[in-house]
This record gives sequence, structure tokens and C-alpha cells, in this order.
Amino acid sequence: MDRQRIEALAARRHQVLTRPEALAAGATDRELRHRVSTGAWQRAYPGVYVIHSGQLGWLTRVSAALAHAGPGAALSHSTAADWWFESPATREQRVGQPVEVSVPARRTVVAHAGLRVHRRRPMPGVFHGLVAAVRPDDTAIDLVARAATDDDVVGILTRATRRVVHPAALLLALERRDRVRGRRLVLEVLGEVAEGVESPLELRYRRDVGRAHGLPAADLQVRERLDGRWVRADCRYRGLGVRVELDGRLAHPGGRTDRDTWRDNAALLRSSELTLRYRWSHVAAAPCAVAAQVAQALRRGGWAGTPTRCGPACTLAGA
Repeated sequence: MDRQRIEALAARRHQVLTRPEALAAGATDRELRHRVSTGAWQRAYPGVYVIHSGQLGWLTRVSAALAHAGPGAALSHSTAADWWFESPATREQRVGQPVEVSVPARRTVVAHAGLRVHRRRPMPGVFHGLVAAVRPDDTAIDLVARAATDDDVVGILTRATRRVVHPAALLLALERRDRVRGRRLVLEVLGEVAEGVESPLELRYRRDVGRAHGLPAADLQVRERLDGRWVRADCRYRGLGVRVELDGRLAHPGGRTDRDTWRDNAALLRSSELTLRYRWSHVAAAPCAVAAQVAQALRRGGWAGTPTRCGPACTLAGA
């Protein structure tokens, strides 16, 4: 067995080697069985080996799945989303998640634990880099098509556009699909994304608090320098001295941070702007009360308008 050739072949696929490659490099089936039985190598799938005994990193796991799935296979759905939309450190935390791959419909791949195979007709566009993966725009639409809730759809689209996908590319990907559940919602959300919405919580605030109660439009995701640092405000009512920061788990997993506190203080000292801070429970469960509080702050800043009730059951007046 030519060890140098074995290592060179495996290095191209993140330490993954197939049985035909090993045999072509001079190995025998007996040698392959011996290396697995002694723990020097690991058998990821039938005929697919990892040529070390340590823990499998994310790239090694998905490369083994692609090698098993065979020609034309590509990472897709949640696994492709991890590749396109997450950092390497976050991907490594997905150890227990199944690997999802898509293959052309004419092919059949044997299912295994920890592997989900999608047979596609037609096969979406694939990008071939370190790994083969369905393009990011098609990946986002794949996830939208199986999303359980509207908030999930918003989260998928804002996650995609925040990282690598332009809203126009998502619109084109949507047009290429005959049927996508929630198509109207996708079009609506992409319009909001183009105006600066970056999370489900921001969309709920903009729709259920601001628009529904007739509040003035706020500028979204405003970047500016305060005390020599670049900071960003979720919502800023320019000229009215009010900022709104939305702290939900999707956007700020740890809640309020030291940086948040510093930013609020710097804004107050520089421009006397009041910062109102709301969490998911406020915006989702009590949007009328939030609107009443924001309206009160805006009036202090000089807003001459009057908030409106969002419907017969609106509690704006009582709040």
C-alpha cells in the first residue's frame, strides 16, 4: 500500500478515502479491515473511511457523507445553510445534527443513521469549492419550503441575507420554483429586508408596533461613530430623540451586554437620545403596550402625531 498516495488522496477530501481509491493505491481489502479493526482508521459509511482515529470535524463528516452519496451529490438544506450562513466555530457545534445531501432524482442512495438524502428533480444549482453545496439562494428557499412558522421563514431569510445572499438573488431562486409554501410571505419579507429588517423580532416590531399603531417610521440598523467606536441602533427615530433596541434570542442570545450599556450611555450623553429596550416577550405578547410607551417617548421628543388603535381589542388607550 502506497501510504504517501493514500494520504495525498485523503487530504483532498478532508481525510476521507473511498475503497476504490484505497485499492487503486495498492491497498487490499484485508489491509482495510485491519486498519478499521485496530482503530487506526474509522469506517464512516460502507466503503468510506476516515484515515485517523480522532474526533471527526464538520468538514470531515460532510465530506464522508458526500463520498457515500456519490457523483452529483451536494450538501443541502440545514447542512448547506451551516456551510453558507454560519462561522466555522458554529459549524463545529453541529456534531449531533444529521448531514443533509441532495442527489439527482435518477440516483438512489442507501440511507444511514445521521444522513438524510433528498432526491431532486431538477437538481438545484451547486457550488463546488472545499465541498459541493447547493447554492446559498436555493438553500434558503429549500429551508423556507419546509419552515413550520412565519417567524421561521423570517429567520431563514434574514439569516441568509445577513451573510451572503442578496434579496434579488432570493427572488430569482423563488421564481425558479413552481411551488413554494408561503411564497407571498417570502415576497413580503424580502421587501422588509431590503429596507433594513434583520430578524423576526425587528419585523414584528416594524409591523405590529409601528405600522399597526400609526407611529412614525424609524430608520433601521443605523451605523454611526460614538466616542470613536462604530455602533449600530436597531431603530432610530431621527429628530425625536428616541432609539429602540430589540433584544431577542435570535439577535442577542445573551440579552443586554456591556457593549449595549456603553452604547446607550454614549447616545444619551452625545445627543440626549432616550433608548427604549424591548425583548421578544414584549413585542410578541404586548405590542399595543409597547406602542403606547414608544408614543409617549416620541411625544416628549416633539412628535405631534397621535397613535391609532390596531383593532377593536387594542389596549393602546389603557396602556
